[in-house]
Amino acid sequence: MSSDTDTDEAHATDPGSTGAEATNPRATEAHVTAARTGEAITTSALHAAATGADTFPGVLREALNRRGLSLERVSERLRVRGITISQATLSSWQRGRSQPERARSLQAVDVLEEILELPAGALRSLLGPRRPRGRTTPPDAEGAALQILGEDSVVEKALGARFRHFNQETSSLMVHDIVRVGETGTLSGISTTNVLRAKRAGADRAIFVLSFDDEAAEPVDIKVTCGRLAEATYLKGLKSLVLEIHFGRELAKLDTTVVSYAVEVSPSETPATHYERWSRTNLHEYLQQVFFHPGALPADCHRYVREKVGAPPRGRRRIPLSAAHDVHVLTSRCKPGVHGVAWEYGTGTGATGPSGTGDRPG
Repeated sequence: MSSDTDTDEAHATDPGSTGAEATNPRATEAHVTAARTGEAITTSALHAAATGADTFPGVLREALNRRGLSLERVSERLRVRGITISQATLSSWQRGRSQPERARSLQAVDVLEEILELPAGALRSLLGPRRPRGRTTPPDAEGAALQILGEDSVVEKALGARFRHFNQETSSLMVHDIVRVGETGTLSGISTTNVLRAKRAGADRAIFVLSFDDEAAEPVDIKVTCGRLAEATYLKGLKSLVLEIHFGRELAKLDTTVVSYAVEVSPSETPATHYERWSRTNLHEYLQQVFFHPGALPADCHRYVREKVGAPPRGRRRIPLSAAHDVHVLTSRCKPGVHGVAWEYGTGTGATGPSGTGDRPG
């Protein structure tokens, strides 16, 4: 599982920036249930989708979502009409990292308006003046996340328009993840405490994304003990839970706040074998704990890091199981990347199977 915060994603693994106010359990449970069946569209999600709708990237993203077309299909349709524009270029256009300027690109914009069923000039009229030649630098928050997650990640798909700016007003200083593994070896719950610092005055909320490897593992209860839960949306197709937690006040620049939440997970069929958290920023300290049920103790546990999601693990080291049936990893001056704990079951335990589940931060 994985999770996303300004540390950033957890997989087995949290994204987000982030008070103290208890949530209504009934309201939370109802929201999660509705979101699981695709019936819930939150006000904040609608607002996020509309953000930037009067700009070229915003209108392009909105039109692509409305038509349900992937960048690959759009590129193919352009190619059929004799215009070659790569998926990477289209991605840069919709992110606002570059804009069409050359004759061939402007011709592609005109054809895009037809493909996306937009009025003539709807996209072309939104183009700004020509930019200076040379590579443009992506926004800090988005660029750092892309370096760790890559293009079209689960986190990006789960957040949609919010991915571009999510948690850019705060950064995580310390994170403590607690993962609990049940009697059958499957994930039973995750709790996270995140200490955040405001990069600018006015920061008042953070977004966290938890991703699960096992589609049978779904959130059944969410409790926020520090902060106020404003949104809990489970996207079944992406096996991801999006949490928006408000601090309860606006922070002054460099002010700190603590966000704590816990998620219980429904029983699944596949034992968990790892937990990962990705971080796009430096953490002062990261503590990762995994507690195992006495009936599902692992035969071996080890820690590792990845430079980015999908990269080979490195720095693999065995870690001992304590008398409390837990393992932990404490990392000071934790660098950006993916930080994980993995475990293996021997014969004779109640847990079998090769797959894992994860929680990731962003």
